[in-house]
Amino acid sequence: MNPRLAKVLVNGLLIGFAIVSLAPLAWMLSVSFMPAGEASAFPPPLLPSSPTLANYTQLFERDGMGRYLANSAFIASAVTLLSLAFNLAAGYAFAKLRFRGRERLFKTLLGALVIPAQVAMIPLFLLMKSLGLVNSYGGIIVPAMAGIFGIFLVRQYARSIPDELLEAARIDGAGELRIFARIVLPLLKPIIVTLAIFTFLASWNDFMWPLIVLSDQTYQTLPVALASLSREHVMDNELMMAGSVVTITPVLLLFLVLQRYYIQGLLLGSVKG
Repeated sequence: MNPRLAKVLVNGLLIGFAIVSLAPLAWMLSVSFMPAGEASAFPPPLLPSSPTLANYTQLFERDGMGRYLANSAFIASAVTLLSLAFNLAAGYAFAKLRFRGRERLFKTLLGALVIPAQVAMIPLFLLMKSLGLVNSYGGIIVPAMAGIFGIFLVRQYARSIPDELLEAARIDGAGELRIFARIVLPLLKPIIVTLAIFTFLASWNDFMWPLIVLSDQTYQTLPVALASLSREHVMDNELMMAGSVVTITPVLLLFLVLQRYYIQGLLLGSVKG
């Protein structure tokens, strides 16, 4: 096959897949600017006849919507920072520090990955209840402070750090904490960004666990509040789409800003260690 023709076909397929993937998001954005009831017509219009911000105004005029947005931002940020601290430390320890039972413990953690998260929700809820963390920010943040996948990701990447570099620092008198802060963390920058994006996205979009552990509307997150809103306005597609746009915009912007580091971390992590 002609190389130029092959290139055209491949690029055409990629563009086609991109259009199919982005079409629902584009239509969601379009519907969010439509007047009430316009999206329910058949066939549904692709563009609003008279664009309006009324849906966004109505959304934020609801009592507590701004608080739900702030709750999601606070919880996702706290979970991301704390999980990074624990996952980075644990992943580095499993990769470079020698201690008794290291491999056996790591294999046990990997085995726990096959257990569905839903299975652990009841015992986790009972544990949070015994600690007095139900219906509080702590009930969401504490269980997410470390994750097996995050530890695994950091360990695989940290194994690529030369042992000679760490030994030279120890010979020069540097302590383990200083080695970790001054040498290891700068070398882990790509995987730190990758793990931060993973964690923030998972926490921001989490619906099931906040629904279970938070009963007070004061602590509700945006996905839970949006689900409640959909029950009240089941036929108001335009308002629902406005809420969906508000929900996905922060994480979409975060990904677009950090995508270079995110892709770099995935690629390097796939060939190192």
